[in-house]
Amino acid sequence: MANIDNRISVILEAADDKKAFDIKLLDISDITTIADFFVFASGNNERQVIAIVDEIEDKMYQLGYEVINKEGYREGRWVLLDFGDIIVHVFHKEDREFYNLDRLWIDAKEIDIDNII
Repeated sequence: MANIDNRISVILEAADDKKAFDIKLLDISDITTIADFFVFASGNNERQVIAIVDEIEDKMYQLGYEVINKEGYREGRWVLLDFGDIIVHVFHKEDREFYNLDRLWIDAKEIDIDNII
């Protein structure tokens, strides 16, 4: 299992601050090399998705981390933020249900975030 560091806490708290829901943290380090962690979060509409993404980016920037790649921001339906070993997916609630990435990564270890946020 990969180590959870301060960046994970910052990402989760930023999403929570903007009222994201169904937030999940998956440790994918044992099943793929693309990253160590996936963070999934949902918003009720495009404006909330963008607000969640902006808050995560702002908080990470304050720590000295810039996003390596960002996809889907303009549409605000499914935004991917790549921080290297952490990839954040912020979904519109309808797109989260439709794509159901949670199911695709069923072999990943879900980490309880209650003691992190």
